Amino acid sequence: MTTGDTAADRPALRRLVLAVAVLHDLDLVPEDGGVRLASGRLLPWESVSAGLLGRDPEAVEARPVFAGWLRSVTALAWRSPEDLAGRARPVGLPVGHALHPGPAWVQVRVLGGVLDLGVGLLGVGPDPDVVEVPPPGVLEALGHDPTDWWPACAGYLEDMGRLAVDRHRRHPEQPLRPMGDCDVVTLLGSRQLRTALAQEDGQGLRAAAVPTRTRGWLDLSRIDPAFALVAASLADEAERGFPRPVLVTADEVGLARAGGDPVLQALRDAAAAEPVLPAVRYR
Repeated sequence: MTTGDTAADRPALRRLVLAVAVLHDLDLVPEDGGVRLASGRLLPWESVSAGLLGRDPEAVEARPVFAGWLRSVTALAWRSPEDLAGRARPVGLPVGHALHPGPAWVQVRVLGGVLDLGVGLLGVGPDPDVVEVPPPGVLEALGHDPTDWWPACAGYLEDMGRLAVDRHRRHPEQPLRPMGDCDVVTLLGSRQLRTALAQEDGQGLRAAAVPTRTRGWLDLSRIDPAFALVAASLADEAERGFPRPVLVTADEVGLARAGGDPVLQALRDAAAAEPVLPAVRYR
């Protein structure tokens, strides 16, 4: 069955709304024109069908997905456009990331094909300091166009990138860390930061390991070759960064070429012939 807004879909959508209202304790009232939310807003059936994310409304597995989508809608439905515009923040996510909402979310695709930038919202979830990416179609269902918010988000990203450059120049030995409401992956979307990193050694190219969204290492000669891969594999899906080191230029962010087995290589490294520490006499 398709999930478009057709006469055949309306009964299935209505049954699905009633099911999730009961099973997931959501305050929803199906009407002829759509679904009435607790805030009083009427969500048209055309918008409701977007919450299926391509799933069959009759399928049991569609219920938790649809319930989560509706929960996000109801959490934002009572907020004014001005409030949401003030909470809009830039978010960078690796292509294929667990939190990536899909192509419609992307405002800018950074050259290199591995980093997408879009809009998130600050403080709309349980933690007032966390920027969350709304599920696909949620903002559009409520009549908001994130494209209108992107210029302010892009300006904020460059401001945070400039501050990150200043901090890096003061403490070049330290890893990259979040700045403001931008995590490290998002900061790589800042042309200010990319340009500064790429020009440091005069070659126009800089390698970095960003296995999680909260830390990035620039001096790869000082870390184990297997570190980025292992750290990325151990990180929670939501906090995972890039699975391999990235190559950064002023215009691009690209993944280093896959190949080899750095974990096995690290395990094969022979032990040092001489102790690292000088011999001491213990008393």
